[in-house]
Amino acid sequence: MEQNIIAVIWDFDKTLIPGYMQDPIFNEYGIDSKEFWDEVNALPQKYAQKGIKVNNDTIYLNHIITCINQGIFKGLNNEKLREFGKELKFYPGVPEIFQDLKDVVEKEQKYKTFSIQVEHYIVSTGITEMIKGSKINDYVDGIWGCEFIEKPIRSNLDIKIDEKENSEETLNQIGYMIDNTSKTRAVFEINKGSNKFKIDVNSKIDRDKRRVPFTNMIYVADGPSDIPVFSILKQYGGKTFAIYPKGDSKAFNQVNDLIRDGRVDMYAEADYQKGTTAYMWLTENVKQIAEQIYNFNLKQVIDSAGKVPGHIVE
Repeated sequence: MEQNIIAVIWDFDKTLIPGYMQDPIFNEYGIDSKEFWDEVNALPQKYAQKGIKVNNDTIYLNHIITCINQGIFKGLNNEKLREFGKELKFYPGVPEIFQDLKDVVEKEQKYKTFSIQVEHYIVSTGITEMIKGSKINDYVDGIWGCEFIEKPIRSNLDIKIDEKENSEETLNQIGYMIDNTSKTRAVFEINKGSNKFKIDVNSKIDRDKRRVPFTNMIYVADGPSDIPVFSILKQYGGKTFAIYPKGDSKAFNQVNDLIRDGRVDMYAEADYQKGTTAYMWLTENVKQIAEQIYNFNLKQVIDSAGKVPGHIVE
């Protein structure tokens, strides 16, 4: 494996956009977002009283389906989610920063010698279809998020029941979930190349044969919920960067704690325009990784070259 890929891995909510991506859904159906999230936040305790354990990070997906079944989000389906994705407003400099980080490497002639390139990935507890519908989709090489099934595959176990299949296409089941801990699985899948090849993430692969070494990764996220991924990358030599909204002292204190605890390498205001701290740190670190890949490969070539025979002088 050439290991010539630089992976910039992005969280989504409050990292690339100011709030939560679900807001366009609430606006469409006239629902107060605070009331929805208050209900979601209360669910783990309510289910615990019934002796049921739920995942705090992803229980909101179940609540969306509950709202569909109750007619609150009537007709909500994947097509609508993609349309809602078009309404998402990004922080300044997005998506331009995505192309600029690619250009930093692609426009440097010497890096073409070893086909060094930048790939962008989104790893989010948000909804994949909304991310796909947003303007960021054309700039990313892969998305890990939560996905819904509209029409579950029917069982043939009971052939006695002859029911007409529901023709209405609405979100019906949860197909795939990412929580703050399983984000680390996504990072290992990028590391091993599971997203490009048919490789199980649990397969044993020597580090020098993995598609994207951790040292070639940068993870960008907004806060404490991303500590599992921050920890993995710091452990294996990757780079970590935290974002906070301009003027938000609470968010600033959170990321300040992260750098004090050694969780992240740097933090900045959520502004990715040229000349900002975020822009400069990301571009410079992409350059540094590209230079490391170039120098390593160049040394490999030089070391593998045999010594040219010369005249023997007695």
